[in-house]
Amino acid sequence: MRLPKVALVVGNGAYRHVSRLRNTVNDARSIGAALQESGFEVTLVADATRADMLAAAQQHLRTLEARKCVGLVYFATHGLQLAWRNYLLPVDAAIARSEDVPAQCLDLGTITDGVKRAGNPMNVIILDACRENPFAGEHKGLSQMDAPTGTLLAYATAPGHMADDGTGANGLYTENLLREMRVRDAKIEDVFKRVRLAVRRASKGAQVPWESTSLEEDFYFRPPEQLRKLSEEEGLRLFAEERALFERARDAGEAALLEEYLQRYPSGRFCELAQLFLDRALTARGERRVEAVSAAGNPHSSGSARADTEFKVGDRYSYRISRPGSEPRDVNRRVTSITATEVSFNQGRIVLDPLGNMIKTGDGRRFSPRQDIPFEYAVGKRWTARFELLEGGPGSVEAHFRITARERVTVPAGTFDCFRIEARSLNTHVFRPPVEAQSTIWRAPQLVRLWVKFEEEWHQRGSRIHSERHELLSFQQS
Repeated sequence: MRLPKVALVVGNGAYRHVSRLRNTVNDARSIGAALQESGFEVTLVADATRADMLAAAQQHLRTLEARKCVGLVYFATHGLQLAWRNYLLPVDAAIARSEDVPAQCLDLGTITDGVKRAGNPMNVIILDACRENPFAGEHKGLSQMDAPTGTLLAYATAPGHMADDGTGANGLYTENLLREMRVRDAKIEDVFKRVRLAVRRASKGAQVPWESTSLEEDFYFRPPEQLRKLSEEEGLRLFAEERALFERARDAGEAALLEEYLQRYPSGRFCELAQLFLDRALTARGERRVEAVSAAGNPHSSGSARADTEFKVGDRYSYRISRPGSEPRDVNRRVTSITATEVSFNQGRIVLDPLGNMIKTGDGRRFSPRQDIPFEYAVGKRWTARFELLEGGPGSVEAHFRITARERVTVPAGTFDCFRIEARSLNTHVFRPPVEAQSTIWRAPQLVRLWVKFEEEWHQRGSRIHSERHELLSFQQS
């Protein structure tokens, strides 16, 4: 049985004491209509005072708690941050100093705290609320926040930056959101990934939408007519098509081909790698992409980071590898050559891609492209990978990854602020019957280009057959 869906949509443009916004009310009306087409019960509030906004928010939260339905809120307004909190401006806000903000604006925490208390199964919060900074001296844009449990939190532009109000009937972000949310069979996370790509390209990198997600279940604005499980043969055929398109785009290094891949497979098995190579292609063409401002000390977010892929010849990494029943052994890895797609260690004995994914192991096994490692890090992020063993035996691995926490980890090389990546995989490339693997990877992407710590266990028919731990002993990077 499908759950009821309830949305609160707010658009404020006719501000009395700060600059008016041209597209926001129309954006809200357009989003409201699209949501109704998708089966939502919509409450639309236009040019709302603080009393109007607060009453509408409280009613929405009461509905979520009472009906345990899917909830969505959309704001097209002025917005600002103050002391790590985000505020949405009603049309009657008259703010002379920062102390006026909490009393005259709607604290976004009213929504995020409310959905936590409501305990409904799923929420979506969309903030097209950074059109411009109406108060000089305040930090730009909105502050980064982590999504509450079971929620996708979407910003029209990266935290700490401003969004384009648009030149047509809708703002740039909402214009693209309207198009993508009407695509049938598109999972909600794919919708927002396609919006991000389209807005980035339209703005030449000046505006890059941002999301934080803790969703556990799939959601569709326009669900498939019928969900069906693919046969093994069909799954293999579709994967081969996806891999061929990615490899063609990667080898060509052309932005258009990489964009084509990401449009077709926004959550594909190579989407993190495609984002990396697209970023490089656009940077070579002069794009200066904005990034989320993730300031230390923010109590509402674990922050975010991008992978450092700037390996240099001579970079060195030493690890201690421990296995039960064996003496620990130390290994040393030194970058000896680099191409656009490969980083070779120890004269080619080991080969990684620029994100740090294993392409060739020390015992000679070579893999097809894989993405164990993300291009962008944020707690709650999920992705999948599938890869095959090209040399050293037949078989494939299907893996599911999630960043579950940010935590401090101490290893012999020191103490690092890490993202913890947890993975589960099914491995058929060596063993029969297949082996199920559980692994945890700790990475500090802004400090160390490889992993800080790695733990893995293999299970076959319910019994553990292998486990090992890698810890960083020392490293030197140019």
